[in-house]
Amino acid sequence: MKIYHLASCNTCQRIIGELGLNTENSEMQNIKTEAITPTQLDEMKEMAGSYESLFSRRAMKYRSMGLNDMDLTEKDYRKYILEEYTFLKRPVIIVGEEIFIGNAKKAVQNAKAAMGK
Repeated sequence: MKIYHLASCNTCQRIIGELGLNTENSEMQNIKTEAITPTQLDEMKEMAGSYESLFSRRAMKYRSMGLNDMDLTEKDYRKYILEEYTFLKRPVIIVGEEIFIGNAKKAVQNAKAAMGK
C-alpha cells in the first residue's frame, strides 16, 4: 500500500488516521519533501485512466497562473503536476491494483473497503 500526501494538510492527516495508516503498514510519501517522479505519476495515470483525474483545480496556483482560462491537455496536466506538487489531488492511496484519489467521502470509503476495514 502506498499513499501520496502532504504532511501539512489537515485533511490528509485526518484521512490517514481514519484509515489507520502508518509507516509500518504502508509506504508514505510526503509530496512536498519528496517530489513525485515522472515514473510514479505515469503509474498513477495508468491506474486512474487520465492525468486530469489526478489534477487538483482547487490548488491556489490554478487560478493565479491563469490555468482556469486555458484548455489543458493531458500533456499539460502531467507537466503541471510534476512542476508543482500542489496540483496533485490528495491524498492518493494505492491499495494493490486499485487507486483512490482525493478526499471525497466516497473515495475514502472505497479505500477503506479495499483495505478490508
